[in-house]
Amino acid sequence: MSDNGFRADWAQKDFYATLGVTKDAGADQIKKAYRRLARENHPDSNPGDTAKHDRFKQVAEAYDVVGDPEKRAKYDEMRSLYGSGGFGGGFGGGGTSGGAGGFNLDDLLRDRAGAPGQGGLGDMFGDLFRGGGAGGGRTRQRVRATKGGDVETTATISFTDALDGVTISLRLSSDAPCATCSGTGGKPGTKPHVCPECEGAGFVVASVGGAFSMNETCPACHGRQLLYDDPCPTCHGSGRGQSSRTIQARIPAGVKDGQRIRLRGKGGAGEHGGPAGDLYVTVKVSGHRLFGRKGDNLTLDVPVSFDELALGADVRIPTLAGTPVTLKVPAGTPNGRTFRVRGKGARKSDGTSGDLLATVEVQVPAVLDATAREAVEAYRAATAGRPLRANLFEQAG
Repeated sequence: MSDNGFRADWAQKDFYATLGVTKDAGADQIKKAYRRLARENHPDSNPGDTAKHDRFKQVAEAYDVVGDPEKRAKYDEMRSLYGSGGFGGGFGGGGTSGGAGGFNLDDLLRDRAGAPGQGGLGDMFGDLFRGGGAGGGRTRQRVRATKGGDVETTATISFTDALDGVTISLRLSSDAPCATCSGTGGKPGTKPHVCPECEGAGFVVASVGGAFSMNETCPACHGRQLLYDDPCPTCHGSGRGQSSRTIQARIPAGVKDGQRIRLRGKGGAGEHGGPAGDLYVTVKVSGHRLFGRKGDNLTLDVPVSFDELALGADVRIPTLAGTPVTLKVPAGTPNGRTFRVRGKGARKSDGTSGDLLATVEVQVPAVLDATAREAVEAYRAATAGRPLRANLFEQAG
């Protein structure tokens, strides 16, 4: 690589030959060839085979250029201008020296051929060669866009808010690019160079024992592909910092206790133009003093007296919406029976509502006045001949 960041050696490489296709091959043919070669030479399938590891890198490099229509067009134009790896006797020592019979590629790629404001060959091929030589040799390194990290938090809402939906404020602290170096990891004002450990790939091949190996994030550049000789004084080269912010999050109606909600793009900020991560909110729903919940239905325990079940009664009960309803309790209703009130439950995702399940429970008075006690004793005398527990002994054997 030249001093200004250009991959001058690319001008001497035949990427079509690397992929085993012709110059006029279609995009599908190029993709098919790349996939076949990548599969044959992938480090995970060829542990310890350095020749195939190198071949894999060459194939990936070739496809990165000719597999992209815009890059391919510029590559073809460059090849037609300079020929197959030479111009007036070649590039002379990799394109960085300008002796007899050669030329200095760095000078050629700078904006020296045109008037101020006109783009030179550096502008034409800058993005292809991972840099740009406009003006005074300014470097524009291309690094991979990285998605921001996902963030998880917990929010507690009330029982009624869970049923109706609510917008809440969340204070988040998340990993973010360092504010001093903008996530590069380098001291402001300094220039990076390609990581020598991974050769700009962002990953290295590591053996995990036996015949297996895997790709790991480069330990030297941490996947950023570039290194700075002078690290950022704030983040010490990590490129990471902490970010605190407040966001508004909409919790949908009908959310259940413990449900995990995903909010796209509300997580950590991405790097080098990458998208933000996602925010996952685990919702905790507070209990209600009267109502419970069973799926999309609400539940309610309704206290009743013995005579209401025995003789029948109209029992008025509340609903969460505030409008009371009346249960028609027929005579002879057993204790613990559940009545269904349609449409008075939790809101469903389709906009409809579940039901209210009201269960009647007999309440036994702790103290009886003289009149009530006399009435109960009269009832006991009237029903004394009914063996309520006879079946218990028969079934017990």
